[in-house]
Amino acid sequence: MSQLDASQHNDDNLYKIRHSAEHVLTQAMQRVFGPDKFFMAMGPATDDGFYFDFEPLNDFKISEEDFPKIEAEMQKIIKENLPIIRSEITINQAKTMFTNNPYKLEWLESITNRDEVISIYKTGDDFVDLCAGPHVRYTTAIKAFKLLSIAGAYWHGDEKNKMLTRIYGTAFENKTDLETHLNNLEEAKRRDHRKLGPQLGIFFLHETAPGMPYWLPNGTIIINELLKFWRAEHEKRGYQETISPQLNKKQLYVTSGHWDHYRENMFLSDMGEDGIYCLKPMNCPNAMTIFSQGIHSYRDLPLRLSDCDPLHRHEKSGQMNGLLRVQKFSQDDAHIFVTENQIKDEYIKILDIAKLFYSIFDIKFKIRLGTRPEDFMGDIKTWDQAEKDLQKIMKEANIEYYVGEGEGAFYGPKLDIMMNDCMGREWQTGTIQLDFQLPRNFKLKYTDADGKEKTPVVIHRVIYGSLERFMGILIEHFAGAFPTWLSPIQVKIIPITDAQHEFANKVLQELKDAGIRVEIDDRSEKMQAKIRDAQMQKIPYMLVVGAREAEAETVAVRQRDGQDLGAIAIKEFITKIKEQIYNKSLNLIK
Repeated sequence: MSQLDASQHNDDNLYKIRHSAEHVLTQAMQRVFGPDKFFMAMGPATDDGFYFDFEPLNDFKISEEDFPKIEAEMQKIIKENLPIIRSEITINQAKTMFTNNPYKLEWLESITNRDEVISIYKTGDDFVDLCAGPHVRYTTAIKAFKLLSIAGAYWHGDEKNKMLTRIYGTAFENKTDLETHLNNLEEAKRRDHRKLGPQLGIFFLHETAPGMPYWLPNGTIIINELLKFWRAEHEKRGYQETISPQLNKKQLYVTSGHWDHYRENMFLSDMGEDGIYCLKPMNCPNAMTIFSQGIHSYRDLPLRLSDCDPLHRHEKSGQMNGLLRVQKFSQDDAHIFVTENQIKDEYIKILDIAKLFYSIFDIKFKIRLGTRPEDFMGDIKTWDQAEKDLQKIMKEANIEYYVGEGEGAFYGPKLDIMMNDCMGREWQTGTIQLDFQLPRNFKLKYTDADGKEKTPVVIHRVIYGSLERFMGILIEHFAGAFPTWLSPIQVKIIPITDAQHEFANKVLQELKDAGIRVEIDDRSEKMQAKIRDAQMQKIPYMLVVGAREAEAETVAVRQRDGQDLGAIAIKEFITKIKEQIYNKSLNLIK
């Protein structure tokens, strides 16, 4: 059943194929196991495949070991060239048809007074389901499919509801596209930050703090390097860093509007006589409070206040995903207070920062313009003007963008940075939001050139976005092999025998004095084993020192990609790697 949100896909052939493949999956399961073994819940097509949710009955269980026989039955259904026929029925007919299925009945009850068209799709003589479609006309149109995995999923995504079983699959228009996708999935598994992070000593997650990462020493180095670069570049551009309270009284968020729009995602604490306190979920109300403390004139604007404070947001357990969706995170945040005629110039400057930051990682990005959501705050006239302002800025700056209808923040439209990693996957990271509402809520004022008090406009912006999310993406983008400037350990010194330990320690000290992050592997292991271990740790350079190198005061340089650069004088190597780090090069030494 996927009655909702289907209209936007009516002309999308791949969507039709995937939607139909899900129906064939359900039909095959009924044939293989019997229709009385489970309740059908729902099964939509998705951006990269489809899934089917069902409730097992009477201790019925299914595992990925059952996939071959299910897929074989699906192939049989496809070869039968069964027609997939749509019919419209009344809601009472639908309730009668699905009288024994609580999930279908719940949905039908929810739309009883909405005058929606009720449609069913029948595949052959033995399968029918409630569905808005669309579907292919015959099952033979499904040319290439694959079942992928099984997981648990709460009904409606609500952990208070029953846990269902979900089967994920995918389908494509041809076998070549399917094979490409399956290969990409294998590559994604190899790059999975949830595995690489703990393996490389970057982070781990623990059941005692769900969605709140522990940053290990290696991960802390990377985070600090990212922030060091961020701070240096923002200081050049006139940003002033601030720190604000982690706990705030409820009233702060009532004033900002977050209490009405975001309360269910906050961590709350009832302090009795002191009232309700909130663990800070975003920085903007605190930035408004900072601005309100002084008397400002137009000469003070733009006022660029930045911060990287930890934030906490209450997420449902089923929504958390490694570093990509967490409950505790930090943002490279900034709130810029401007006059209305400064908006364009400030947006162009922010977009220039974004171009610089993403070019450092050789990451391409697009811009999505998020427009007014349903739960917006303020008046429509102000919203319309703000959206026109952003469209005009993008046009005059000759920056390509696309519109995300209803994707704006509740207080204003925004430009989202949609980046593509090395595998072509799209992620939302940074965002630049235009806000006329919060300054009014906090009654913020500045004195203009004409001596009159006016309300500033605020630009909310992050470039990395959530540092946790950005780190998760970077781990997968680089498969853990970070560029040298970000690598926690940049050099591993490998003495061949104990006789070279003294010289190896001399090299160690010279590299440390030069500011290089370096370790020595003086274990009683074979040289090749040490090199292999360093490569597994994704360390950019291994300096092998034997008797010949000690005598000539050189190092034999090997790279993590297996390339052997041969013997290089120590000072020459230091010069080369320092230049590479300074330039934030993505490439290793030539």
